[in-house]
Amino acid sequence: MLTSAIGFIGLGIMGLPMAGNLIKAGYTLFVYDINASSVAMLTKLGARACSSPKEVATSADIIICIVPDTPHIREVVFGAEGVAAGIAAGKLFIDMSTIDASTEKEINEWLVKLGADSLDAPVSGGENGAIEASLSIMVGGSKTAFERALPVLEVMGNKVNHMGGIGAGQITKSCNQIATALTTQGIIEAFTLAGSAGIDLVRLREVMLAGFANSRALQISGEKMVRKDFSPGFKLQLYRKDLRIARAVAADASLHLPGTGLLFDEMDSLVSAGKGDLDFSALIQIFDNQNG
Repeated sequence: MLTSAIGFIGLGIMGLPMAGNLIKAGYTLFVYDINASSVAMLTKLGARACSSPKEVATSADIIICIVPDTPHIREVVFGAEGVAAGIAAGKLFIDMSTIDASTEKEINEWLVKLGADSLDAPVSGGENGAIEASLSIMVGGSKTAFERALPVLEVMGNKVNHMGGIGAGQITKSCNQIATALTTQGIIEAFTLAGSAGIDLVRLREVMLAGFANSRALQISGEKMVRKDFSPGFKLQLYRKDLRIARAVAADASLHLPGTGLLFDEMDSLVSAGKGDLDFSALIQIFDNQNG
């Protein structure tokens, strides 16, 4: 019998299906989002609506949050009606957003003073992974907090890894985003070359999937490029934010990551052109424009 009450803040493309999977698993869920329609969808499944992050923190034993960026998580935690105003000793806050590691450390220090604990647990796998509960979840924080959270996290993901202390999950996510972005760049350039030679991209992708070039990026983003379907599984503006964080981490460590800088600039140009709500596979449009 499940006894823990779970709070869930942030019911966007990722958060909504993740919260839904927790309800299906039998957890009592207290939910909050600025989008009333998302909250209504979950209340129909049995969730209990809350009026603020503070109310979520007051009602639940474990509080999960997944929001777009660092300013949003700071408002969720430190705002007048935030988690810190409602959390109590013995509770656990899990941030599944992708933000900077320094903010995660600040949140943890604040909550520990209140007798609570926190984990940073960003995810990879996109909307499909959230729907299918097949996310990769990268966790930073104490081993004790991780073990407490593990049964909950395993409802949402099939690969849950403890990477170290607070902030380690966010650093791992930055590494994941760098590798995925550069892999996607390679697919785009391969498709551009094939297209210029008149090679059918459907067949090209099939051949590449059968060889060493196979990857999740080719399977998912490659298919979207072939079909020119850029409906968002993961929005360009969010990926740009992730690479901004990765570049900042690299700069703090005096590291030169030229590929990361290149991909950030490409994403930034499309976001500046008003295409930030498209899927990040829309990066191929830059090459289509440059090469006619």
